[in-house]
Amino acid sequence: MTQTPVRLPKDLLDFSHLSASGLEALLDTSIRMKAEKYRGLELAGQSVALVFEKPSLRTRTTLELAVVQLGGHALYLDQRQTGIGVREPVRDIARNLERWVAGIAARVYKHETVEAFAQHAKVPVINALSDKTHPLQALADLQTMREVFGKTGGLRFAYVGDGNNVLASLLEVAPLAGLEVRVATPKGYEPDAKLLKTAGAKFTYVPAEAVEGAQVVYTDVWTSMGQEEETAKRLCDFKGFEITNDLLDLAAPEAIFLHCLPAHYGEEVAEEVVYGPKSRVFDQAENRLHTAKAVLYHWLS
Repeated sequence: MTQTPVRLPKDLLDFSHLSASGLEALLDTSIRMKAEKYRGLELAGQSVALVFEKPSLRTRTTLELAVVQLGGHALYLDQRQTGIGVREPVRDIARNLERWVAGIAARVYKHETVEAFAQHAKVPVINALSDKTHPLQALADLQTMREVFGKTGGLRFAYVGDGNNVLASLLEVAPLAGLEVRVATPKGYEPDAKLLKTAGAKFTYVPAEAVEGAQVVYTDVWTSMGQEEETAKRLCDFKGFEITNDLLDLAAPEAIFLHCLPAHYGEEVAEEVVYGPKSRVFDQAENRLHTAKAVLYHWLS
């Protein structure tokens, strides 16, 4: 598979060092790989370490399959094997892994952990989720939008819910993708004000104001992994922020619904929305594989 060379940063921790042309190349590669059901040998004889402090269905499965479909070997290491910050400091783990593997994908609690991997490992480091950003998810989201609308530029994108890591990555990438962003969160759960400003996003505390006329409506869980002790408070604070068919009816007629999963039905979204005609949730989940493969292809091959 031949591609025009693209200038990319050493690591993919967020979108702060990615260009619009780099983003376009990643999405072009991913869409092409999906269409061709691409299998390659770009990683033949090489291994990729998947260092996971947090468990996952979609991220682990798609990264493992992506490595295998590029001819490589995926080595899954959870906290029992690595003991990040307990048995060994990150810098020592990174300096060991760089001697054995072609790259590291890290799914961690604190963004500082994935930054430390990138600082101390000579091989590329990919952020497979941190408390600050989730770039792999945002790439799959953008691919889904392009598949439906043929573009991302000029799309009216509405996010309703918690101002979390998923939203942060979407706000980061919005200027590169040309998204017109609207965000609605409860008071106390707003995203970073600098990200809102950089994205040129319109902010409101009223979900209907964000959703009205939008072509893409997006939400995520109200309580993420590691926040379980806040569940009761969050259920109260987020009352009125559930995506229902009535709320979705305020969006544009051609609107689609996206959710990064897992979904908590009856909380951030009604089950009939996820399984309704506007939902592209499972296309979005499928695209996690193709975008992961594109990232590995561009960063490691």
